[in-house]
Amino acid sequence: MPLTPTERDRLLLFTAAELARARRARGLRLNVPEATALIADTVCEAARDGLRLADALERGRGVLGPDDVLPGVVDIVTEIQVEAVFEDGTRLAAISEPFGPLERDDCAPGAVLPASDTVAAPDPVVILTVTNTAAVPVSVTSHFHFFEANPRLDFDRAAAYGLRLAVAAGSSTRFDAGATVEVGLVPVGGDRIAIGFAGLVDGPLDAPGAKGEALRRAAACGYLGVAADLTGADLTGADLTDAELTEGGRA
Repeated sequence: MPLTPTERDRLLLFTAAELARARRARGLRLNVPEATALIADTVCEAARDGLRLADALERGRGVLGPDDVLPGVVDIVTEIQVEAVFEDGTRLAAISEPFGPLERDDCAPGAVLPASDTVAAPDPVVILTVTNTAAVPVSVTSHFHFFEANPRLDFDRAAAYGLRLAVAAGSSTRFDAGATVEVGLVPVGGDRIAIGFAGLVDGPLDAPGAKGEALRRAAACGYLGVAADLTGADLTGADLTDAELTEGGRA
């Protein structure tokens, strides 16, 4: 059965959550990956049941308490982020205080100690205007391949290929429903391999024909901001050339 990387990740999360449920049923206290998987899976299933984001987050916060996990876990796991499929599309669910409001020991083993210096956001190389056409807010995290962001975000997809938000690592940008904002983007670093996300690339970003293929996939899936790039292009034919991508000022 062919599965996308996102679907494989979802099955891996479910398997880890099932292991956590079985161990919890035997009276064992959960460790960090077990607790994380169980809470994240609970939110994903709540979304699948048709709950809205706020209700899904509350269900996730209520599944485990401090007595259900090993010592130190509540000091390490202060927020869990998972992409869940809601009725209005895929959204990032950030479960803060996953075990309920608690006083934490900053010196506990494994506790995260933030640096005192503020990390500055990188200088953008591209500025794009983005409109959220969805009826709900959409958040995009710092290192998400912006080209593959929520299909209801309307912006120049071709110009965003191979780029991410020009914000500090670990942060995110929120696009309110119906709002139009400008965002800065910077190139994805490292080996520039995009695996997962929305499954539009799943490989090296700079491979020959990768951009044209990603644009075709986005158009076929109904992503906004792509149709103008592909005007007159055959979505089932050969890879788009740079000239085709440049027509209309989109490259």
